[in-house]
Amino acid sequence: MTDVKATLQAELVALGIAPHEARWLIDEFVLGQDPAAATALRLAAKRRLDGEPLQYIIGHWPFRGLDLDVDPRVLIPRPETEELVDVALDALATMSVSAPTIMDLGCGSGAIGLALLQELRERGLHATLIAVDASADALAVAKRNAIKHKVLAASFVASTWFDAVDPTLAGHLDLIVSNPPYISAHDFASLDPVLHHEPTMALVAPDAQGVGGFSDLATIIDAAPQWLTPRGVLICEHGFDQSEAARDAARRAGFSDVTTRRDLAGHERILVAKR
Repeated sequence: MTDVKATLQAELVALGIAPHEARWLIDEFVLGQDPAAATALRLAAKRRLDGEPLQYIIGHWPFRGLDLDVDPRVLIPRPETEELVDVALDALATMSVSAPTIMDLGCGSGAIGLALLQELRERGLHATLIAVDASADALAVAKRNAIKHKVLAASFVASTWFDAVDPTLAGHLDLIVSNPPYISAHDFASLDPVLHHEPTMALVAPDAQGVGGFSDLATIIDAAPQWLTPRGVLICEHGFDQSEAARDAARRAGFSDVTTRRDLAGHERILVAKR
């Protein structure tokens, strides 16, 4: 079998597939002695050569300790968003809340919220998750991932940010996390074409306050305080050039402790706003 896989990998590389991607495709599609495997593999390779993201072709992708189902209805989980989970765990540790209530705004595949629930559970903490998304398609994927990973303490709400969230939750959230759209339409046009396979509504936001792609971030930051407990925290991913605008918006919204965390590349990418 090793010789067969080596031959198939050489074929894919010759077609223009990167060696590491060729290995992933082979590991996914070549199982046992299935005679249809070679055909399935070549169809997958064609999709990749046509520009479709590898993650959608495979149909799942790792995010921290989770193997998440992903498809074109949701964004592909990315390493910088894994860092947001670390920041959120740190914030919860300082709050010393034994059973935190967490809201994941714009949850997509459920990556952030489900990872938090799983990792808190491993630490002996039983959190509750409210996963919110305007897309019914995205919520369907998030629900499937919750079932897949047996994350039962999660509910799913169809809402554009806070618009349709149960108003009785106001003042009761310990943590709000979000990776909202923050790319401007102008910038999106010049980015890697592979991004055009992902849902545009999860990537691109209108400009606001003189900042490209800042509209959804501004909406979330402005409304968040009324939903948080007195010690609650808002944590948002944003563009590398939006940190000052995010901090200013948080201070105007009434947050008293506002900082920005850098990603592994050294860019200011994560707003941490505490009441």
